[in-house]
Amino acid sequence: MVILGLSAFEHNPAALLFNDGVVEAAIEDNKLTRSSGQGVPQAAIKYCLSKAGVGWSDLQSVAVAARPLRALLRKSLWRARQSLSFPLDGIYHEAKELGTLSREWNNSQSLVDTNGLSPARLANLEHHLCHAAAAYYTSPFDRALILTLDEEGDGWSGLLALGEGTEIKILQRIPFPHSLGWVYSQMTALLGFIPHQEEHKVQWLSLEGEPVFQDLFVDLLTSSRKGLPSLNLAYFNGGRKGGLAFSQNFYQKVGLNRQNGEKVGAEQRAALASSLQHACTQVVAELIEHHRKREGIDNVCLGGGLFDNTLLVADLEKRVGIPLFVPPAPGNAGCALGAACLVWHETLKKPRIQPVTHVYWGPKYSRQDIKDTLDNCKARYSLHYTEAEKLDATVQLLQAGKIVAWYQGATEFGSRALGNRSLLASPWAPYVKENLNDYVKHREWFRPFALAVPEEDCSKYFEHSPLSCFMTSLAYARPTEDETLRGFFLPGNRVRLHVVTRQSNPLFWRLLKRFGEQAAAPILVNTSFNLFGEPLVVSPRDAVRSFYCSGIDALMIDNFLLKKHNG
Repeated sequence: MVILGLSAFEHNPAALLFNDGVVEAAIEDNKLTRSSGQGVPQAAIKYCLSKAGVGWSDLQSVAVAARPLRALLRKSLWRARQSLSFPLDGIYHEAKELGTLSREWNNSQSLVDTNGLSPARLANLEHHLCHAAAAYYTSPFDRALILTLDEEGDGWSGLLALGEGTEIKILQRIPFPHSLGWVYSQMTALLGFIPHQEEHKVQWLSLEGEPVFQDLFVDLLTSSRKGLPSLNLAYFNGGRKGGLAFSQNFYQKVGLNRQNGEKVGAEQRAALASSLQHACTQVVAELIEHHRKREGIDNVCLGGGLFDNTLLVADLEKRVGIPLFVPPAPGNAGCALGAACLVWHETLKKPRIQPVTHVYWGPKYSRQDIKDTLDNCKARYSLHYTEAEKLDATVQLLQAGKIVAWYQGATEFGSRALGNRSLLASPWAPYVKENLNDYVKHREWFRPFALAVPEEDCSKYFEHSPLSCFMTSLAYARPTEDETLRGFFLPGNRVRLHVVTRQSNPLFWRLLKRFGEQAAAPILVNTSFNLFGEPLVVSPRDAVRSFYCSGIDALMIDNFLLKKHNG
């Protein structure tokens, strides 16, 4: 029984193929097209169908994580209330939302008309319910409180639900525009980053400042609706950008004169980021505590784009002190998985799927495909005929302080490189962080790099939760005298950590083990294999281009090794 799950056709659309309760293929469209965009993820759909060897006629259902008409109606109710104060803005937004509805409707209809799909096989599902399904059904819990939070989806900013067995019961919804995710995006823009793309930079910048405005942000995020986030409109004006904009009252309280075009200074940027981060943690933690105690639940599943914030998740784990689960792709792309799960469980009444143990669902290329690409690019390479030779050659490069692109197996689904499309380096190599930043990643100095370690060795060096297997939280480093390793720790001895299990990625696990035989520990720096501003590499051609267009020293692509200079 084959189900095609599709995320909403807005930011970062993705496709996923579900075959008899097992994920057979999944990929975000931008990884294949190498460009950001909206609309039907045609390239991702084509890959999923090809990987499974099926056509449109073989699909039991096409599940789309969007109900645009309901979104329009819900937003229109709020706009109507606001239009008394801001009539021109109300007209502007109604026209904009009608345009969005038309585009979404056309996208859905194109699935039916272009592919011979009967309307009965097309299921449009609530966006936040898909977030909830992706979080709960892929978790190890049989009963859990589910909380989803993002900027906005189908006119909602989040929901609370109860998952039991194969059913999800909605408890409460958080209506538009009372959105922690929206505020986080607006602050991202205020601090000089790109909203909807660079929110992760705000979380890491928050570690450099003090939360001097935390109480202000708590008041801004929780004004009146007891137990749920609710924006205090005293801090906002009506505006065309998202319907609301920060008011002069807000700017005065944080010490900014925006009327004179005053820019946010470096120290103030860090303070604002820290204050927002701490306030979100406080609000979400209190929300979880209130509702889990009311429902008598000790397990919590978190979904939605806000929980891409690993610092938030780590602080929640510490604060609430109960098991939390965050799916590997909690944001919009993950809704493709949630939509498929909803049809499988709630429509077809099938039993629970197994908890997710890996996300290597993207394209995988044969050795001949890779060789053809290398030959076509006239690349010089050597071939290592056995796995042992490949591991030894890679370890030798890492021990020599080289940055090695590690391209193996299938592409990861989600935003994080988990050992198949990774850049690797020895944490003990001189100037390793500087070399990665200056010659490859070109990113801000305050953004941390992750460390990868085998599961069996992890407890010697770190304290972690199961979420570290997908890097959806942070770990805590044990006391160490190794000053070099300490350079990768965040304040409070926190660390970005990828715990590698032998079951999920045996080849990467063996590489770590082999490296540990010659190094101080089986630990490697692991960051994503991509050029600045691009998604994770997918094809061999992506890998070769990224290798030659950056300061990467060597590329191990399957068993082929490419090196620069004589390193």
